[in-house]
Amino acid sequence: MTSLRYRRAPLLALVAVLLFPPAAEAQDPVDPVTTVAAATPDRPSYDVSLRADADGSHWTGRETVSFRNASRTPLRSVDVRLWGNGTDGCGSPDAPSPVRVSGVVGGTPRPLTVGCTALRIDLPAPLPRGARASVSFDLAITVPDRVHRFGRDGAHRYLGNALPLLSVRDAGGRHLDPDVGFGESFHTLAGDFRVVLDHPDALLVPATGTTTRRTGAPGRTVSTSVAHGVRDFAWAAGPFRSRTVTTPGGVRLHAYWTATTSAEGVAVDLRDAAGSVDAFGKRFGRYPGGELDLVMSDALDDFGSMEFPGLVLLWTEPEGSAVVHEIAHQWFYGVVGNDQYTAPWLDESFAQYANQSYYGDDTTGCWEDQGEWPSDTAALTRTMGYYADGHRSEYVRVVYGRGACALHDLERVLGGPAMAAMLRGYVRDHWLGVATTADFKRAAQAATARDLGPFWAEHRID
Repeated sequence: MTSLRYRRAPLLALVAVLLFPPAAEAQDPVDPVTTVAAATPDRPSYDVSLRADADGSHWTGRETVSFRNASRTPLRSVDVRLWGNGTDGCGSPDAPSPVRVSGVVGGTPRPLTVGCTALRIDLPAPLPRGARASVSFDLAITVPDRVHRFGRDGAHRYLGNALPLLSVRDAGGRHLDPDVGFGESFHTLAGDFRVVLDHPDALLVPATGTTTRRTGAPGRTVSTSVAHGVRDFAWAAGPFRSRTVTTPGGVRLHAYWTATTSAEGVAVDLRDAAGSVDAFGKRFGRYPGGELDLVMSDALDDFGSMEFPGLVLLWTEPEGSAVVHEIAHQWFYGVVGNDQYTAPWLDESFAQYANQSYYGDDTTGCWEDQGEWPSDTAALTRTMGYYADGHRSEYVRVVYGRGACALHDLERVLGGPAMAAMLRGYVRDHWLGVATTADFKRAAQAATARDLGPFWAEHRID
C-alpha cells in the first residue's frame, strides 16, 4: 500500500508525485491460526464507540480490544500502535498528537515510544497460551489539517490509520517499526471490529464493514459498522453524495464522492470497481467482505489514493482513478497479509501486477524496459527502512515497476494457467494469515519442475 496509486499512467509522472509530494472460485479458506501460529496476540476483537463534533473533526469515546495469546511463552504485555501520530509525532503542548489514549484499564501503560506511535501496556498477570484478555482505554482523535489518508479535504474528513491497533510479535520479536512517511509500515493480524459512530445527520459516514444506522439524539445518527476478518478499520465523514450498485458477482459497492468530483470520474470508478472486484474474486478467491466503500475526491492530487479493508480512498479525475490497484489490495494485504515494513513488495508489486493484468496491459519485455537497477544494493525484497535510509528515489521504480514486471515474467515462465492456479493456492493457503517472501517462493517453485533459483537471482528476490 502507498499513498500514491497507479492508474494507467506513465511511471515517471507517478515517481515525481511521490518523491515531491505537495478464473474459478478458490477453495474454502484455511483456518488463519494455521498460518499465523507464531504471531501473537492473535484473534483480536475491537469494540469501539466514538462521538463526533459538529463537522467530524474531533471524535471521542472508548475502545476495548480483546485478544488471545497464541505463543507458547506467557504474554506479559501488549503493544498498541497509534499510527495516526506517525506524521506529527508527540506534538507539543499547544498542538498535541492527533491520537490520544488515556484511562487505560486491564493493564498498566508505559510512556509512548517510537514517535508516540507505540504504547506498551503491561498485563496484570502473565497470559498463558490459548487464554484471552482485554484492555480498554479512552480515545480522543483530532483530524489533522492536511489532505491525507488521515486528514481533511474541505468539509470532508478521512480517518484512515486513526484507530489504535494491536501490534504483532513473533519469532522476529516485537514489530515496532517507525512510520517512514511514505508507503506503509503496518503489520497487523486479522480480527473483528464493531465500531459505533455517533455523528451529526448532515455527515455521511462510509466505513469498513457492514453498516447499519439508527436515529440518535436530535439531529444525530448512530452508525454501527461490523467487520470480520479485517486488519484495520477506516472511515470518512462529510456531506458526500452517494450511490449504491451491486456487481454481477453480488458485491455491493457504496460510492461516496464530494460535490466537486466529476460525474464522469465517478462513473468510471464504479465501472472499473465492479469489473475488477468480480474478476479478482474469480481469479484469487471470492471477495470476503460482501460490500466495499469507494470514497472519491478530486482534491487528493497531492496525496493520491489509499486502500483499507472494505474502503478505498480515491483521487478521482474525469478519467477515473487507481481504483483497480486499490481493490487488488483487498486481496494482497487484506486477505493475504504481509509485514509491510519488512516486505513492501508482497502487497504493492502484487496489486500492480493484478492492476496491469486486469487492464490487459502489454508487459512483454517489461523487465528489459526497466533498464539498469537504480543501484547495486537495490532489490525487490528491500525493507521500507532501506528506502527511508537514502534510497527513497528507488521505491516506486523497484517496488511498483520491477516488482510487477517480475510477476509477469514469472507468469511467462510458469505459463498462464499454472500461474493462475499457483496464485489461487497461495491466496487460499494464507487466507487471513500473513505470508512471507519465502512462502511465495515455495508456492511458485511447487508449480513447476524448473529450478527457479536463477529466476529469483535475476530478479533480486532474496
